[in-house]
Formats: sequence, structure tokens, C-alpha cells
Amino acid sequence: MKKEILIFLSDNYADWEGSYICSELNHPDTGFVVKTLSLTNNPVKSMGGFTVIPDYTINDLPTDYHMLILVGGTSWSQRKNEAIKPIVDRCAEKKIPVAAICDACTFLADKGFLDNIKHTGNSANHLKEFAPHYKGTAHFVEKQAVSAEGFITANGTAAVEFSRGILTYFGLMKPKELENWFQMFKIGFYTK
Repeated sequence: MKKEILIFLSDNYADWEGSYICSELNHPDTGFVVKTLSLTNNPVKSMGGFTVIPDYTINDLPTDYHMLILVGGTSWSQRKNEAIKPIVDRCAEKKIPVAAICDACTFLADKGFLDNIKHTGNSANHLKEFAPHYKGTAHFVEKQAVSAEGFITANGTAAVEFSRGILTYFGLMKPKELENWFQMFKIGFYTK
């Protein structure tokens, strides 16, 4: 049986931020399967207009999963995803890794998850402005993606770096293969 990875999708989620990693994790040879999680079982529409019927809700998620992925989107800044906090609390308590990108990082910052670990986000100023309870400025790293103590964080322009961090965490590719994968999706075949 494949190990489940949960990706949380909220209304108006940033569909591109999880696209690279989900396609890699769902590859038949990985031993993983990505399942969608949302606040309710109602269909969720992405910023790009894709409609997804969630596999799970926050009230019926499985007890055994191997990572929680949080992608950005407009509902984070509107504070519509507050109900996901107990799930993140559970992950932190059970040492289940959490990967967050864009304003999902802002949510983690506001809720105190990033106060004492190295992390990144859209910018330190962005976190200070939009995460009023954030106390982790001393641990902010100006990098596209950062992995530390069970959390992988990335800014909104770093979908490929975010994916690389998750692939590294699970050891799904050998270093050279991962570097080639990264270069292909970050730079492409041609530089001009």
C-alpha cells in the first residue's frame, strides 16, 4: 500500500505551487500517493480555475500520512484557513513534516511554528506585516526554500525549489538526478 501525502487545498489555492511536487510524488515508482485535503467536502476551485473534489476533510483525515503540504492562495490572507491549525499542531507533535509555500508560510509564522527554526517566506517584512504574532525574524533566511526541523518553507516564486526540498527530504532521487531535474524545470532546455 502506498504512503499518503496530504496536500491542503483551500478556495482560490495557487495550483502551480504544488504541481511539480505532486506529479513527482504520484509517480508509480515512489511508493507515495498524494491525497487532497480541504476544510469541507465541497469542491475547491484554484486560482487557475481547476475544480477539485477533496479526498479528505479536516474532520475525516487519515491517521497515517507522511507529510502535510500547504500551498498558497488568497484565502490565507483572508484568514479563511484557521481550522487547519490543529492539523499542523498534530503534525508538529507527531513529527510529521509540514511543507508550506507562499502565504501558507505566513500562516505558519503567525501561529508560532516558525518562531524558533530557520525558515523563509515571501520576505521577512511580509511576515512581519501579515503575521502579527510572528516572533521568528532572527531565524528568517533569504533563500528560495529552507528545510529545518520538520518544516520546509518557500516563497511564492519558488515552486521548483519547494519541490526539490520535498524530494530531498524523502530521498526520492540521487543527487545528480535531482540536480538535473531541478535544472530542467528551473532553467529549461535552452537559456535563450
